[in-house]
Amino acid sequence: METFQKRASQHEAHAIGVILNLYSAWHHARLVRELDQGDLAHSRPSTQPILIALFLALVGLAMAIYLVSVGGSVYARSGNGKEAFMASTTSNGIISKPSNHSVDQTVEQLKGILKAKGVTLFALVDHSGEAEKVGMKMPPTKLLIFGSPRAGTPLMLAAPTSAIDLPLKILIWEDAERKVWVSYNSPAYLQERHGLPKELLQNIAVVETLATKAGE
Repeated sequence: METFQKRASQHEAHAIGVILNLYSAWHHARLVRELDQGDLAHSRPSTQPILIALFLALVGLAMAIYLVSVGGSVYARSGNGKEAFMASTTSNGIISKPSNHSVDQTVEQLKGILKAKGVTLFALVDHSGEAEKVGMKMPPTKLLIFGSPRAGTPLMLAAPTSAIDLPLKILIWEDAERKVWVSYNSPAYLQERHGLPKELLQNIAVVETLATKAGE
């Protein structure tokens, strides 16, 4: 919408420029004609060019103020809407939600939730820790792999390829701005990817609740 409005404003500016050029050409031709006829000395100063110039200046000022205000509002929305955008991004099957804690704190909170619910934590992969061991640096990044055979087995029986995405995983990571995110595969995406029956969707939908509670 903003792009369309900016283009419309640009077209308006071009149109005003064309009108101004046409008027200038006409006024120049009239002056030349008066000079040829020797009538210039008898002509009175006209206020018309001054009024037109003032009008065009006001239009240009109004357009400049409008474009500045639109650009500022777009920038503000792009900055303030970053978290909302990431939290709702599912085009690649991944949903990212912000955490109110550090990576380590979020990991410990998720581990406590899994233990309380009787969910098995199969592995904790410390990607940033492994990178440090080989002399490389990366922001804190940890992957938790967890699940329950009681919930996962029916899924793999119904769609054997789902085993490539099971057990469930939650990635807890820090971005370049030191903001912590909790990322996971969208249950709806996994269902579509493997053709899982709708009645079994609840077996993996718990990942959304776990990710939300871990970041609270």
